[in-house]
Amino acid sequence: MMKFLMMMIFMIPLCLMKNMFWVVQMMLFIMMFMFMNMSLNILNFSNISYMYSYDIISFGLIMLSIWISILMIMASESLYKNNFYVSFFLMNIIFLLIMLYLTFSVMNLFMFYMFFEGSLIPILLLIIGWGYQPERIQAGMYLLFYTLFVSLPLLMGIFFIFKSMNYMMMYFLKFMNMTMYLLYFSMIMAFLVKMPMYFVHLWLPKAHVEAPVSGSMILAGIMLKLGGYGLLRVLIFLQEVNLKLNIIWIIISLLGGFYISLKCFCQVDIKSLIAYSSVAHMSIVIGGIMTVNNWGFIGAYILMISHGLCSSGMFCLANINYERIYSRSLYINKGMMNFMPSMALWWFLLLSSNMAAPPSMNLMGEISLINSLLSWSWLTMFMLMLISFFSAGYSLYLYSYTQHGKYFMGVYSFYMGTSREYMLLMFHWLPLNMMALKIDYGMIWF
Repeated sequence: MMKFLMMMIFMIPLCLMKNMFWVVQMMLFIMMFMFMNMSLNILNFSNISYMYSYDIISFGLIMLSIWISILMIMASESLYKNNFYVSFFLMNIIFLLIMLYLTFSVMNLFMFYMFFEGSLIPILLLIIGWGYQPERIQAGMYLLFYTLFVSLPLLMGIFFIFKSMNYMMMYFLKFMNMTMYLLYFSMIMAFLVKMPMYFVHLWLPKAHVEAPVSGSMILAGIMLKLGGYGLLRVLIFLQEVNLKLNIIWIIISLLGGFYISLKCFCQVDIKSLIAYSSVAHMSIVIGGIMTVNNWGFIGAYILMISHGLCSSGMFCLANINYERIYSRSLYINKGMMNFMPSMALWWFLLLSSNMAAPPSMNLMGEISLINSLLSWSWLTMFMLMLISFFSAGYSLYLYSYTQHGKYFMGVYSFYMGTSREYMLLMFHWLPLNMMALKIDYGMIWF
């Protein structure tokens, strides 16, 4: 695992050289290929060590991080074309990737906390440095303070665990059972804000709308998953308290998911709609994790990976439209099928994955989560039914609004999709639907 860290660190000088934009991307491709071929034993702990280690949860999320970083570079060609602080941009991406890689691969709770918080800095720089509107500073502050406000209790909780146990290794803590309510709340809130749970979700749509395409991709693709990953790791030793209190989180997330789904129909900004749909999807993930059962953990893991690819792909599509029309408003992005008929197919493919149509991994994840929540209580059926129905609803609304109808007369010059853009979308869609064929990897790990 150290070799990948070294590879990323030695890529930093490469970013500072001239005309190295695509070289960095190729290096990341090589790294991705090497990482994919690592031996991953699901049934035994052959890859666990005190420092850098990975089991199936870390493996999938690290792979997703590297993949999304590659696609971020591919999506940001306009920066390269305008030569807009390209070296710093690349360095920022590599630094962010290092932080994410370390977050997912360390087994020490304190180290995890450090890198978990460290990944905020590059994201903040991305939003403030390369965002589009002046409100990006406010969005950055929202992102920072929402996360930092609940991070101090998490740090205190980790210190308390160390004081009472004398160790902080995640794999040892799973034999523990801590029945302290205050510890439970302090450990869990930071991850719920990061997910984000309804009521503490306001930073997300703001950050998405102001972020550049690369910022939106990494926010939707990985940053939301940090919360889910943290919950999967921490709830193991807080099970007893969780079984008493999980009803709170499940009710908030299901009602919130339903309300956010309705709110998606009110959005006029394409990016904002996709961001709110992320909140709706993550609410089901929170519900599934909080049931603390087999199906819930499996479904949460699968849906986190599939949502990362799917949501990121949709932000790419929104950006492709934005680069042509210089607007993200649904009133102006109309009748795009007339201009870019091939792009309409990609809108259809990614939006159908977003509403969990087969053969996407989203379907497998949602089936598992619905299983877990129904086994917890049959009353969750009503909310799940509505969330799933409206999920299809706003996906169709977005598709029909952007692709059909009378196109805006102000669109005077236009060009079709480039091969880079089609490749970018294919790299999102293929893993998302082809990995459904190897879904057993996601299913056995528990």
